[in-house]
Amino acid sequence: MNPLRLILTFHPHLHHRCRAMSSNPFSKVQDEAASRDERKWNKLSRMMSSFHEGFKEQFNTLYELSDGSFNKRGWSLGLYLESAKRFNDHLTMHHTIEEAYIFPILGRRMKQFSTESDGEHLASHKGIHDGLQSLKSLIHKCKADPTSYSPTEMRACLDNFREVLFSHLDQEVQDLQGENLKKYFTLKEVEEIPV
Repeated sequence: MNPLRLILTFHPHLHHRCRAMSSNPFSKVQDEAASRDERKWNKLSRMMSSFHEGFKEQFNTLYELSDGSFNKRGWSLGLYLESAKRFNDHLTMHHTIEEAYIFPILGRRMKQFSTESDGEHLASHKGIHDGLQSLKSLIHKCKADPTSYSPTEMRACLDNFREVLFSHLDQEVQDLQGENLKKYFTLKEVEEIPV
């Protein structure tokens, strides 16, 4: 039997010390560097996930309160409609920024981000934009005539683009995972993407 193993059998408290002494002193530094690199690779995905989870939460809140229960929260119809307008404006701005600054860079190598007609994320944006336009029209109508507000109509409007919105938000985050980006870019290139 190995003498070290024999000693450790009778003195298990020494196992941890022996392991620490025999381990590569550079392994901890290497592990930390690898972890740092992984964080850099996944920065874009984490940032997008944060934005996207916020949009999902806002959408779900609008949907949940569309039945008029916004009154139970102390909201007026005007405040509810203003919340819907802010959601619409923020999501539109988010997509505008992506299409102007991020998709053109990613789309050079990743077909799903192509700014040509074959880019699946751009196609999803179009479907979402159509839904947002309908929501914007409905908000405008209800602000002009609050008696025209219909929970059924609001939910139908939101239902019309829920699936394309949620699928897109999840797929985009998945496509931006570091493991996927490594197939197309260097870490330096990823770090240069303006976010």
